[in-house]
Amino acid sequence: MRQSIATIALVVADYDDAIAFYVDKLGFALTSDLDMGGGKRWVTVSPAGGGARLLLAKADGAVQAAHVGNQTGGRVGFFLETDDFVRDHAAFTARGVKFLETPRHEAYGSVAVFEDLYGNKWDLLQPKG
Repeated sequence: MRQSIATIALVVADYDDAIAFYVDKLGFALTSDLDMGGGKRWVTVSPAGGGARLLLAKADGAVQAAHVGNQTGGRVGFFLETDDFVRDHAAFTARGVKFLETPRHEAYGSVAVFEDLYGNKWDLLQPKG
C-alpha cells in the first residue's frame, strides 16, 4: 500500500496575492491555476524540491475569511525543509519575508520561524544529518 499527503488547503484572501508571495518570495512553482467558474480557481503551488502541494483556496464567506492567517490557532503549522538553511534564510530575507526570530540551532536542525503574507507561521528548517 502507498499513501502520501499530496495537497494541503490553505485559506487565502486573494489568489493573485498568495501566488505572488509563494512564487516570488519563497520560490515555489505555480503548478496549476484553473478557472472553476463563479470566481473560483484551482490554484496549487509547490516547493522546488517536491513534497505536498498547497491548494491556495480563496476564503468563501465570513467563517472562512475569519481564519485567513490563523489556520493553526497561532502556532507554527507549516514546515519548509531545506538543504541549505543559510542560503534560503538569506534569500527569503532579501525578498522581504518576515522572520519572527533569529535563526537557532536545535537538536533536530537549524530553524527560524517566518510568517506568510497573511500571518500563518512557518518553520524554515534544515534537519540535522
